Amino acid sequence: MAQTANRLESLQFSRRETGRLALALALSLALHLLVWGAYETGKQFHVWQRLPQLTWLQPAPKMVPPLQNPESPLEFVMVDQPSTEAPQNAKFYSSQNSRAANPDANRNANVPKLNGTQTDVPKTETVPKPDFNKLQPAPKPMNPEPAKPAPAVEPTPPTPVVQPGDLILGKPQILPPAQEQTPPRPRTLNQALAQSQPRRSPGVEMRQDGGVPNVKLSASFDVKATQFGQYDSDFVDAVTYRWYSLLDSQQFALDRTGKVTVQFHLNYDGTITEMTVPENTVGDLLGYVCQKAINDPAPFKPWPEDMRRLVGKNYREITFTFYYY
Repeated sequence: MAQTANRLESLQFSRRETGRLALALALSLALHLLVWGAYETGKQFHVWQRLPQLTWLQPAPKMVPPLQNPESPLEFVMVDQPSTEAPQNAKFYSSQNSRAANPDANRNANVPKLNGTQTDVPKTETVPKPDFNKLQPAPKPMNPEPAKPAPAVEPTPPTPVVQPGDLILGKPQILPPAQEQTPPRPRTLNQALAQSQPRRSPGVEMRQDGGVPNVKLSASFDVKATQFGQYDSDFVDAVTYRWYSLLDSQQFALDRTGKVTVQFHLNYDGTITEMTVPENTVGDLLGYVCQKAINDPAPFKPWPEDMRRLVGKNYREITFTFYYY
C-alpha cells in the first residue's frame, strides 16, 4: 500500500537566493540615488526651467494664505475732542478721529503733554465716576395727597332732527392745549445713563512728557476712527460702568493697587466665551469683579455685517485690563 508523504520545505532562503536579493536592493538604491542626484543638480542649475516639456519636474509654488485685514490699531481710547481730519500714524483707535493737541504749543514731541497721576491708561482728563447710590428710584411719599374728585360731566344735549334743506351752525371743536411732555424720571441705572448725554468715560488723567504744536483748550491724542470704533466704544462703556457699579454696590475696601488682565473671545453674536485671567495682582475677589463686569452686560450687540467680513472669523480675541489705584 503506497502512502503519500507530505514534504515540508524549509522557509529559509538559500545562499544563492540571499545573494540575488542583496544585489536587487543595491541596484534599486543606486538607481534612486542617481535619479535624485540628477533632479537636485538640474534644479540647482535651473535645467528644468529651461525645458518646457519637463515643467512637471519643477517644484510646486508655495501657497501663501491671503493676509487678513488687521482688526484695529493696538489700543482703544475714548475720544473727547473729535476732529474731521484723520492722523497719519495713530497708535490708538476709536469711533472718531482725533489729532494730538495741547493747550500750550511749546514743543513738537508727537505726543501731548499730560499732567495726570497714572501712566497706564491713555486718558487726557480726570472724569469722576458716577455716584451710583444716587441713581435710585424716588421713594413714595408716606402720606399721599387724597385723590381729587372727578369733575362733573355735563349732560349732552339731544341731537336735533335735521330735515332736508335745513342749515345747521356747527359748534367749533375746542381742543385742549398741548401739554409739554417731560421725560419720565429714570428708575434704573441704564435709563439714567441714557438720559445723561453726552457721557464721558470715568478715569484718571495720564502723566506723560511731550508736547505738540497743535493748540487746543483740551489735550488729545492722535486717534483714528475705524469700523470697530463705535462697537468697541459701546462695549468699553458698558463694561466700565458695570465695573464701577459692582465696586460701589459691594463697598470693597480697595486698599490694594494693581491690575487684572482678562482675555476672552468676543463672538459675532455678542456672547463671551473662553475667558481666562493671565495676570492678577489684586487678589481673587477683585479679579472676580472684573470678570463679572464683562459677563453681566453680555450678550452684547451682534456684529454688523461689515465688521464680521473684516474680521474674517466668528470671534475676536480681546484683552481687557482693569487698573486699581
